[in-house]
Amino acid sequence: MPQLSTPPQLELWLLRHGMTEWALDGRHTGRTDLPLLPEGEAQARALAPGLASQRFAAVLVSPLQRARRTAELAGLGEGAQICPDLQEWDYGRYEGISTAEIRAQVPDWTVWSHGCPDGESCPQVEARCQRVIALAESLVSPQAPAIALVAHGHILRSLAGSWLGLGAAGGALFNLNTATLSVLGHERERRTVVRWNAQITTPP
Repeated sequence: MPQLSTPPQLELWLLRHGMTEWALDGRHTGRTDLPLLPEGEAQARALAPGLASQRFAAVLVSPLQRARRTAELAGLGEGAQICPDLQEWDYGRYEGISTAEIRAQVPDWTVWSHGCPDGESCPQVEARCQRVIALAESLVSPQAPAIALVAHGHILRSLAGSWLGLGAAGGALFNLNTATLSVLGHERERRTVVRWNAQITTPP
């Protein structure tokens, strides 16, 4: 009897972009298209050695320049595909201001619990995350089961929550620094976190 083929088990390699001025200041940076700081460009270059030996079926990148530049400097720019669903949360009226400033008006506010007026809510972001996961699943092959996603802090945290069945709000459980690598994968049939919030300068 012919053997049944086993679908490849997807790995999502999540890369948060390097430092920007607003990230340094703790200001919410959603759709504002800021460039990387020189420090952020150095951070992105430092990712390249640890990624050089990894084969990706596809590289999906947020359309915003801080993510695209990070992918380029990390050695992932060639063949990268723009993925609009990887844009950062739309913070609406909270764009460009800090959590402390928001909480002066809305005590105990978090993006996970309250969402953003004139911006996005967790269910809306969850829908985007599920589309990204479905797209990634359609791109893998047995020879290359890994997909690189280069994007932003809150959307990648939301993606982790969505991957684990916690919804986008599950991203509240995951810290994520600039210019870090995280890997979502499987243990047998169960979706897991393989690696999280790691600085890499050598192959993982």
